[in-house]
Amino acid sequence: MNKKRITTLFTALLSLLLLTQFSLAMPLKMSKQELIQYTHEWKGERFPDGRPKVPDDIIERMKSVNIEEAWSVLRNEGYDYQFERGWKHVHPGAVLCGRALTVTYMPLRKVMNEVTDEIGKDDGRIGGQVSWPIDMLVKGDVYVADVYNREHGGPIIGGNLANAIYAKSGNGVLFNGEIRDLEQLEAIEGFNGFVRNWNPGYYWASTIAGINIPTNIGNTVVMPGDVILGKREGVIVIPPHLAQRIVETAEIVQLRDAFGFARLKAGVYTPGQIDARWADEIEKDFSGWLKSQGNLPMSLERIEELLKERTW
Repeated sequence: MNKKRITTLFTALLSLLLLTQFSLAMPLKMSKQELIQYTHEWKGERFPDGRPKVPDDIIERMKSVNIEEAWSVLRNEGYDYQFERGWKHVHPGAVLCGRALTVTYMPLRKVMNEVTDEIGKDDGRIGGQVSWPIDMLVKGDVYVADVYNREHGGPIIGGNLANAIYAKSGNGVLFNGEIRDLEQLEAIEGFNGFVRNWNPGYYWASTIAGINIPTNIGNTVVMPGDVILGKREGVIVIPPHLAQRIVETAEIVQLRDAFGFARLKAGVYTPGQIDARWADEIEKDFSGWLKSQGNLPMSLERIEELLKERTW
């Protein structure tokens, strides 16, 4: 057997192996083992399917974090593609925050759609494909879907499904696509949606490629269990293992800003003193100010510990 034929045979075998592995790695949802493997930096509690479960307390405190504060921590940790802008909001100004349940849609392909329906039937799923992810939602989830910004035949949700989503999650959606029934969605108090646009059409031209798998939202990849923080500027996607660090860092920054603003207004320090790394006397003044404050976001001991660790 000549060298060229050996190379051709090897290439064919390798392609077959990769194709087999690819087909096995692309179910409607990732296995628990796969979810844990892809989110191994998270050491905390998980849902039964393996999705990271960031504590409710951290999710609630995350709502007060500024996009810029979260972005700075992520950038310092080497996460460069976590922010996506260009959204329209169901309730402008309202915050969207929760754990991601991810769904990836693709343009409808007849046989693929039929096979997916059969897989769903064998898996015990009820109703059409659009209802499957909704049935999986739990309180605090954000339904995150890549609908590839399709216009024709693309709106995945409207008034009925939005009400079902809110009933299951008490939260909203992040849709890389278009939705319908804006007036009905506006009537759902507490429901917020970050979407690309509005469309009076209805869903028929897409099929589900995967549930709780990595999904693409613009320039950002969202993993199941990521924390979604949506504000007026846009959406930032936070890996679970960095959620507490972002919250605590932001709370420290906000405390220092509050102290700095108060002292500037009182004329105690100049802008140059506050904008630069603080001198020892300012740090001592800040420590005394902290002790005089009530309702701190964390214990004074934890604040002092974090201040010792900071590099800024």
